[in-house]
Amino acid sequence: MVRREVIHKRLRHLDRYLHILQNAQKYTFEQFIADPERYGSVERFLQLAIECLSDMGNHVIAYQELGVVDAYSDIPQLLYEAGRIGIELREVWIRMIGFRNILVHGYLDIDQEIVYKVLTENLQDIQSLRAVFAQFL
Repeated sequence: MVRREVIHKRLRHLDRYLHILQNAQKYTFEQFIADPERYGSVERFLQLAIECLSDMGNHVIAYQELGVVDAYSDIPQLLYEAGRIGIELREVWIRMIGFRNILVHGYLDIDQEIVYKVLTENLQDIQSLRAVFAQFL
């Protein structure tokens, strides 16, 4: 059994991050890159959204004793193996984790075009994973 309050708290934060990111979708690419505070904010809220998902996934794995997490990419794999997510969502989530790693560790080489593309084309992936965790409430 998972602790509902843990999932609920993270979903509330995730919703806030998604709202901020959805508001940022109104900018053209030129407007996006023209303002360092704007693209820095988007980078940070994307990172936080992915962190929320990983945190919830890790919580479910721990409380349902689904395995051991040694790396972030273990989270979608273990949830897939337990039948909690499908293969497509597993692959999407693994790519998100790779993107998160670039935001955190590869900050000198962040491609603003990729960040903008994620912002404008891939928020639905975060929402799809959000729906998985909302089922635990």
